[in-house]
This record gives sequence, structure tokens and C-alpha cells, in this order.
Amino acid sequence: MDLQHWLGRATHAIQDWADTFGPYRPHPSLQVDDDRFGAVFEEFTARLADNYPFFHPHYAGQMLKPPHPAAVVGHLTAMLINPNNHALDGGPATAAMEREAVARLATMFGYDTHLGHLTTSGTIANLEALFVARELHPGRGVAHSADAHYTHGRMCHVLGLTSHPVRTDDRGRMDLGALEDVLRTGEVGTVVLTTGTTGLGAVDPVHEVLPLAERHGVRVHVDAAYGGFFTLLAGAEGPEGLPPEPWRAIARADSIVVDPHKHGLQPYGCGAVLFRDPEVGRFYLHDSPYTYFTSTELHLGEISLECSRAGAAAAALWLTFQLLPPTPDGLGRVLAAGRRAALRWADLIEASDALELYQRPELDIVTYFPAVAPATLTGIDAASARILAAGMTGPDPVFLSTLRADRESFAARHPETVADADGARILRSVLMKPESEDHVEHLHNRLERLAGCA
Repeated sequence: MDLQHWLGRATHAIQDWADTFGPYRPHPSLQVDDDRFGAVFEEFTARLADNYPFFHPHYAGQMLKPPHPAAVVGHLTAMLINPNNHALDGGPATAAMEREAVARLATMFGYDTHLGHLTTSGTIANLEALFVARELHPGRGVAHSADAHYTHGRMCHVLGLTSHPVRTDDRGRMDLGALEDVLRTGEVGTVVLTTGTTGLGAVDPVHEVLPLAERHGVRVHVDAAYGGFFTLLAGAEGPEGLPPEPWRAIARADSIVVDPHKHGLQPYGCGAVLFRDPEVGRFYLHDSPYTYFTSTELHLGEISLECSRAGAAAAALWLTFQLLPPTPDGLGRVLAAGRRAALRWADLIEASDALELYQRPELDIVTYFPAVAPATLTGIDAASARILAAGMTGPDPVFLSTLRADRESFAARHPETVADADGARILRSVLMKPESEDHVEHLHNRLERLAGCA
């Protein structure tokens, strides 16, 4: 795509639409001449240079990458109108696009029926899912993996719910025995399962938890904010294929959260929450007589805790899905490249004398640490910190992140390491850009050199 061309077409298309309503004189208070704007814009773009190169495959740090050009064009085009998807009166076209895009997400997860909408973030989406869980099971708490995103503990506090962290196994997944111990107390009304933890990319065993939750009369919420789109690789042929069982089982969960602004190629913020039972919409019931007035259809604001919300986010997602749909042959090909890259890098690390693999990647997150002698947590921690800092400097930079692994987690995976501290930082790389597949060897060679100097 020629982004400059299509951005120009976007401004012309909206101007042509605006011209159909007749001329008017812009108010002089809004006027800014080009010379004045140019000076400020120069300062603005200079300040934006203070960013890491999220677009480049040598950036393998946080879960960041630019949106697809189609999403940029869709977002900007709708933003020129600036619709508000809270009410049909505020964004009739983009509200329809939102419903269509959300329906495609529901189909991707195997829902036959659904109620859902976009949100500004996965945090808000999870808040809504836990809010509904509280209304259905008042007085009962929420169990989640100890490695689940911190948003669950935080949102439980906001909602006045008790949070029950459940220990994880030696792959970072929720431990079923520990979960059953918690469920036997009768104090839990909802279990949160994570399909793609943000630290390790671990996938909780959804298919094994569902029958356990059913026996205890407990709801199941799947936090697929990071990993949800990997369901497109469930049962796929080739090295990128994932075991289908946990992903197919998501269709039986009560609610799901997924973030299109991660693997859905969207700009921040575009999250989504889905409920299998549309009847939960009754918990959102309210009226807004000055916004819900031109349509008797259900307004998105009537099934959302958020009020004003950018219709541009829905437009961007809808346009992207027309070109790269949430199917194995669409977005699945994008995720497959990142997954193959992670597996390839894991193989290289396992064969390396300078680096050690913390655990095999389940999705596209690779965790590893420098080999040090003697093998101690304090030595690993110090070497990881040096590599992180050194990687971002010099003529050939690489950008990584770190993850703190506690003593018990480290011992479960690497019992030979001397536990002379409570934990250690390890290195973590997120290969969510498909271009990473062509740069794995370069990243690995650079890290081996850095580890040799550490």
C-alpha cells in the first residue's frame, strides 16, 4: 500500500462528503497559518524521535508494533468525521462496522451467539467481564493464574471482589490441582483463564478447566487479550500449528477478551469483550434520553460501561478485516510467521553455548538468559541487565525486555542454577512482527556477541 496516496484519498473523500451539505465559513478562532504550524510541527516531529523503533524487526522488546497501513487509513478517514460509537446517533456508520467486526471476532472463537463490543483497552474489557461475573455471582471472588495480567487483581479491587491467585506449573500455566483446592472453598464464582500470558506467552488449559468449573458451578472467563488471535493456528499444519484443544474449548467459555491492538494490526486503543449469553446485557441497562433518540435499535452504549468511544477504532478494524480477515488464511498467516520465528530462535538458543532457553515458547514470546559461570541467580540477573543496556547502544542495536523470574519458577525449569537470591531478571523477546522471521539469525548472533561480553 502507498500510505501517502491513500491518506490523500482519505482527506479528499471526506471533503467530497462534507461538500454535499453546502458551504460555510470556518470560524477565525480556529485558523492557524502554515508558517506557524510548520514551526510547531518541526518541534513535534523532533520530539517523536525520542521513541524506540517499534516498526523494525530488530525491536524485540515490548508488545509494540505499528498498525497496518489499512488500519491507519481507516482510522484517519473516520477520525475526520469523529464519530462517537456510544450511540447510533453519534456514529451510525461506524456503529454498524463495529457490530460486523465484533461478529467476526465471535465467529473466530466459535461463538454461535454473542453480545459484545469494542473497548479502549483490554483492561476495560476485562473490567466489564468481571463486572458481569460479579452481578451473576454476588459475594463470590475470582480465581486467576498467578502469572495472569495484573489487571485482574486490580479490577477485583475496583469491583470489591476477592482475588484468588492460583500457582502455576513449570510451563507457566494454571495448576489444576491448586485451582481445585481453591474451588472447593466455595468462595469463587469465576475462573479467569489466560491464553497467552504477557510474560511467557503461556496458555492455560482451557479444555481441562471447563469441566472442573462446571462441577463447581463456576463461570469461566478467557483473557485472550494478547494471545487470542493465535486460535487461528489451532490444529494448523507445519511448525506453527498449535494444539487445538485449549483453543477449541474457548467457544464454551462464558466470556472472552481480545485486543485487536496487539495481533489484530490495530492502533491503540482497540480491545474487545464478548459474552456467549446475550442476556447479560440486562446488567448494563440504563437510559440516556439526550443521546438515544433517533433509533429504537440497541445502542452500543447500552451494553458498555464506557460512554464516549471513538468510532474511528471500529472503522479501522472493519477496513482491516476486509483485507486481512480473522481466518487462518488471513491474519493467521501473519501470526504464523511470528510463531515460526520464535521456534527458530528457541532452537538456536538451545544449541548455543552463550545463551540458555528459559522455556520453550508456546506462542511468539522467547525467554532466555546468558550462560554464566558459576550458574547463580545473581550472576544471571546482572548479566541480563548488562545485555539489555548494551543491546540498545552502538551501530547495530537490538531492543529487548526483561522478565523477573522468582526463585521457585527458576528452580522448576533449571534446578542446577544456584538460588542465591529471591529471583533473577531474564531476557524476553516478543516476535509479533512477521518480519522477525527473516531477522532471527541476526538477532541471535548479536545476542551471542553481547552475552560473550557480559
